[in-house]
Amino acid sequence: MVHHCCDRMAGDLNRSCKVHADRSDCPDALINQVRGGYGIIVHDGGSSVVEIAFCPWCGTKLPPIGGLDLPSLPSVDE
Repeated sequence: MVHHCCDRMAGDLNRSCKVHADRSDCPDALINQVRGGYGIIVHDGGSSVVEIAFCPWCGTKLPPIGGLDLPSLPSVDE
């Protein structure tokens, strides 16, 4: 089990929806954990988040979202 900064953060991240299979589609889901960091879900039909540096409930400093492993991605020329 992953430990989060507070019960409210854990509650939001562990919330499941009976209507939406994907958290990104559920308007009740506020936060997503992405590559070790956290972000506010952008409810536009995609999976984007806006990175946050502090928990919106308890104010704890959060780790940054980790970078992509760009060398493993195909280049534009391929």
